[in-house]
Amino acid sequence: MKRLNIHEVNDVRLDDYVLPNAGPKDVVLKMKACGICGSDLSYIKWGGIMREEGGVTALGHEGAGEVLSVGSEVSGVAVGDAVIVNPMATPSNIGSGGTEGAFVDQLLVREAEKGKSLLPIPEGVSYYVAAMCEPLAVAMHGVNRAQAKAGQKVVVFGCGPIGLGMVLWLADRGVEELIAVDLSDGRLERARALGAKYTINPSREDLREKVMEYHGQGADMIGQPRADTDAFLDAAGAPQIIPQAIRMAKAHARIVITAVYHGDIQTPLGEMLTSEVEITSAIGYPTEMPEVVAAMPRLKDKIASMISHRLPFESVLDGLKIAGTPESAKVMIEFGDA
Repeated sequence: MKRLNIHEVNDVRLDDYVLPNAGPKDVVLKMKACGICGSDLSYIKWGGIMREEGGVTALGHEGAGEVLSVGSEVSGVAVGDAVIVNPMATPSNIGSGGTEGAFVDQLLVREAEKGKSLLPIPEGVSYYVAAMCEPLAVAMHGVNRAQAKAGQKVVVFGCGPIGLGMVLWLADRGVEELIAVDLSDGRLERARALGAKYTINPSREDLREKVMEYHGQGADMIGQPRADTDAFLDAAGAPQIIPQAIRMAKAHARIVITAVYHGDIQTPLGEMLTSEVEITSAIGYPTEMPEVVAAMPRLKDKIASMISHRLPFESVLDGLKIAGTPESAKVMIEFGDA
């Protein structure tokens, strides 16, 4: 069989792979679908993570598959079950520096537990929609950290898979005054279809002017005009976004960073002081995956619309190239008869 591995900086290969022996607490999955994540692209640029000299980093952490074998000490899981992998609940943190990665024909899930590392796929939900669970859980955690609720006004920066997921969850919660910001008109169109009331392309529109137009005028602690926006969610990671959000933020607005930054940014602390803005971050999905799974049956069509490309596993290297372009949303890799 084959597995996708990082060998060095910008050196990723589809290598021959021999499945390790499964123990009594382990489960083996026949992979059906796995999404390409922005983190995968970052790991490739870095030359892998937690990679020993001469070793590899196995890629893939947004996976769903069919149970092929079950260890004697694993309860509640049966051969043939359709499941989603929660990589953060696996001992090896699958696809993010551990010994396993989900871009593989057969995946060993060590110390598997139903409801923890393996979540049953609801009836009527396809494997490729199920594999969206991980990025959707990341997006939901960002929305939770923003404390966003119905009736509020929110801006989402970046309409890649995480930003689109945020738009989906915000709209699902009843946030109607929702602005999506991106440089790609195609991604903005997807955001509108998922529930964004307004979209802004800052390459040709004045960001502050348009946010003030759509959300109206609020004020900071000393009465200076600011946008009447309750929360700004950064799923893009461009260095100008946080300073722009600070300069627009009204008193006690919230800024949540989910994007990966590769360097330091300058922060206008003076303008932050006068608004008492709250800045925090969101990583992963400590508790969100089960809620995402529960929502999939009623949202599966919208979730499917977030997938821009579906490719066979044999074309995963082409998929990585596509995922790095602004024209893509989620690139989904499928295995065999998925």
